[in-house]
Formats: sequence, structure tokens, C-alpha cells
Amino acid sequence: MGALVELPTSKGGNNNDETLFSLIAEDLYHQGYSIRVAALPNDISDALFTEQQSLHNAHYVEAGIGRGDDFVKTEFVRTDEICWISEASEAGQTWLSWTSRLQSFLNQRLFLGLFSFESHYAHYAPGAYYKRHYDAFRGEANRVLSVVCYLNPNWSASDGGELVLYRDEQDREGLKVVPLYGTVVVFLSEEFPHEVLPASRDRYSVAGWFRVNCSIDNKIDPPR
Repeated sequence: MGALVELPTSKGGNNNDETLFSLIAEDLYHQGYSIRVAALPNDISDALFTEQQSLHNAHYVEAGIGRGDDFVKTEFVRTDEICWISEASEAGQTWLSWTSRLQSFLNQRLFLGLFSFESHYAHYAPGAYYKRHYDAFRGEANRVLSVVCYLNPNWSASDGGELVLYRDEQDREGLKVVPLYGTVVVFLSEEFPHEVLPASRDRYSVAGWFRVNCSIDNKIDPPR
């Protein structure tokens, strides 16, 4: 993906969402990622947390890699489980409405051309992991922007489960993000390899991706 373009700041509303969106946009423009601790509005965090805790095991599916016919389950890469989020629930509606406003703001401020959004709950049982990977491969122009929000009350650094965000292929140390409740992480999908380290307790989050429109020749994107 090419360099981000920063447009003039909108003179519209001054609500908390726009303040957060503006901070995220500034971070993305200057460094390609944004980490905002406990920044997700409490009503959204609480709604998502309550719904995720109510999910029965049958709602989850074993996570894998790839899409459509290329989907593969592999414990070598990841051992988490996921449940896709839709507007069928009030929590889903609240979350997707918020991400829609974020999408509009970033398109206006950074001219990203974000077209659609998909997201799921993720549950990492104690010891589960997701090894170093990219959310999108350079030049494929599918997932453009990754969003992660954490739903772990009373989490401590000793619990583990950090997201490690690497700045490039050569980076071996990375930036560790403790999965504290309400923390929001946004980054360019094809720019930053990352991984999830094992935790000593159940770890909950929401992961999502903004995509550009890749629909061609009557083939609808994304394939779901």
C-alpha cells in the first residue's frame, strides 16, 4: 500500500468518538499503527464482553488461515477459536455502527478507500497462540487496516497473552501490547507482521479488518 494522505481536519462534531478517531488517524499517518489503551467506549466494550461471555462453545469454530477454497486449519500457526460478528445482536449492531463511523472518518481524513468491514470474536484458551504472520500480503489489496479490541477485565502483565507488533521483517524484538480491557489497536494490515503470545488464562478480543473493494467479473468480495 502506498503512503497515506492526510487531509485537513474536519470542523464537524467534537464528541468523544471523533477525538479518538482523530488520534487514531494521526497515529496511522505518522507511524502506521495506533495503540490506544482503554479507549473503546465503555458501553461498546461492555456490550461485546457480555455477548462474548454468553457464547456457547457451539458458536465458535476453530480458526485457520486463508479464505474460501484456500482456507486451512493448522495448529502450527494458530490455536485460537473464533465467532463472526453480525448485526443479529444488539452488541453486534453497536460495534458495527462504531466501526462504520471509524471507517467514514478515516476515509475522509486519510483517503484510504475503505469499503467493507468484517470482524469476529476471538478466544484464546490458556496456552493458545497465533504465530508471527501478516493479515494481508503486499499487493493483494484485500485487507487494508486491522483493528483489535481487548475484552479482558483485571488483566495483569503476568497473565501474558501480549500482542507483539513488529515494525518490519527484520524486527525481532517487536512492540508488546498487554490485552487490557477496552484497548484499541489499529494498524496497516500488510505493513506489520505480528503474533499473539500464549496466556495463562482465557484471553478474549475482537479482531476486524477494513477492506477495499476487490469485486470483479461478478465475483463478490469478500467471499463469505
